[in-house]
Amino acid sequence: MVDVKRIRNFCIIAHVDHGKTTLSDRLLESTRTVVKREMKEQLLDSMDLERERGITIKSHPVSMTYLDAKGDEYLFNLIDTPGHVDFSYEVSRSLAACEGALLLVDASQGVEAQTLANAQLADNQGLKVIPVINKVDLPSADVTRVSKQIEDVLAIPAEDALLASGKSGLGVEDILEAVVQRLPEPRWTENKKSRALVFDSQYDSYKGVICYVRVFSGSISRHSSIVLMSDGRKTEVKDIGRFCPQPVPTEQLAEGEVGYIVTGIRDVADIKIGDTITSSQDPASEMLPGYKEVRPMVFSGLYPLDTNDYEKLKKSVGKLRLNDAAFTYQSETSAALGFGFRCGFLGLLHMEIIQERLRREYDLDLISTYPSVVYKVCLTDGTFKEIDNPLELPDVTEIDHIEEPTILARIHAPNDSIGDMLALVSEKRGICNNTETIDETRVMLTCSLPLNEILVDFNDRLKSITHGYGSMDYDMAEYQTASLQRMEIMVNAETVDAFSTIVHVEKAETRGRVLCEKLKEILPRQMFKVALQAAVGGKIIARETISAMRKDVTAKCYGGDISRKKKLLEKQKKGKKRMKQIGSVSIPQEAFVQILKSGS
Repeated sequence: MVDVKRIRNFCIIAHVDHGKTTLSDRLLESTRTVVKREMKEQLLDSMDLERERGITIKSHPVSMTYLDAKGDEYLFNLIDTPGHVDFSYEVSRSLAACEGALLLVDASQGVEAQTLANAQLADNQGLKVIPVINKVDLPSADVTRVSKQIEDVLAIPAEDALLASGKSGLGVEDILEAVVQRLPEPRWTENKKSRALVFDSQYDSYKGVICYVRVFSGSISRHSSIVLMSDGRKTEVKDIGRFCPQPVPTEQLAEGEVGYIVTGIRDVADIKIGDTITSSQDPASEMLPGYKEVRPMVFSGLYPLDTNDYEKLKKSVGKLRLNDAAFTYQSETSAALGFGFRCGFLGLLHMEIIQERLRREYDLDLISTYPSVVYKVCLTDGTFKEIDNPLELPDVTEIDHIEEPTILARIHAPNDSIGDMLALVSEKRGICNNTETIDETRVMLTCSLPLNEILVDFNDRLKSITHGYGSMDYDMAEYQTASLQRMEIMVNAETVDAFSTIVHVEKAETRGRVLCEKLKEILPRQMFKVALQAAVGGKIIARETISAMRKDVTAKCYGGDISRKKKLLEKQKKGKKRMKQIGSVSIPQEAFVQILKSGS
């Protein structure tokens, strides 16, 4: 058993694509945690989706043994974290299980939006931060400029920064020595009771719920009886171990250690991320300080393409909810799409990843509705109602005003893109509060924007305007009153609920026209004319018409008087009029898929 004073718990934090996972690979190699023949790139990114996209989605803990310069043995517990803003909740949970953090900054790109956000997260948790300038062997690396940014933007002394390259392994030994020398030993060990923080979890179809835990005080042994402090649920430890990086069973986890516990709990809803585990024989009286409960920002309906897959989808979202505590869901019904779920996500990338995981891991074909946010509706009687589904919006006569969520965004961009960036912010109904110069080539814009406006294409537009050099991070701000209304799409005078959205009054007409034009392309023609209309508050703001398929009823007339042809055409006209009154337009499932895919 390792002395608690020789344990170091730390995580790697950085902006997306600054080389966290590659540096983790070098640390695993240097400490001989993984033998050379088993080594592969991005070893800790075990999910296919992570390896394909080159991003980290889930935090990955791993235990390493390190011999320092004096020959003393240390136990390092490393957690590799995601870098994208949508997964900052994963980062905050990882930080709660650590005492220190390696903050990576790309030597060519410098301090980015998420670098600043993650540094602030670590500072708020009271962690010791070691800055590391990564990728110093790149031809475009500018260490002097980046060192100055670390000092000016992050307020960390430039001389504290270590130089490294995750690709070549340069500086890895210096990092390992710095972890020993600079990072503190495990905290809160003086408590006599056993307490462990659940910072993540995973569902296994054979073992049930596997909890990822950090033991702060005492110890937890195999076959011991434990209690979950949030709800007092008692259970027995079936299996216990560490990640090396594969799960390796041990007899117990002592104070300061990170590992996993298999409890035998089968119901995915019974384990809460951020919960404290203690011994049921001698329980602790006070829970460990967890972290605030995450609130989803973006909502979308998920429906199975085949209605028979509803039960399968229900089980799948339940399992995924355990592996991703930031994902929420509740059942809902749509007249057009049948039974499904209203799901909450942290952002659009998070939504995309969840849908892709449901398709791949659980073999489901899904339709998703247009993403929306949570609005606060103030009714005429003075009460407030929270709405995340356009169909739940009360009648116009009952609404006093609607408030929408806003964000405070920090946009890092090159100097020459500032004009186009301000135009984009203005187009999205935002205002720029502050402009700050980072260095001679980059600026940081602090902007207030409605959350609804950045949902679909804002990040793509930001990347194209800045030629890939721009980045954005945001925090939620307060709700603000806005002129919002529900826009409905009517096909042959019947409202299609799946296409309903809440839009700003100024943008309603443009959005209505786009949707009607798209539907005209997608929907099959009928034997009668079909009107496609966009309506706001009973007023039609856009219209397209799908022309009827026409049978040539005059084909059998060879010559003869013109009145014979007129008579046949009149008869056809009356038949089509009668058909339009009793005919209904059935919208094929593919049309929903296409229109919702092109919702932007």
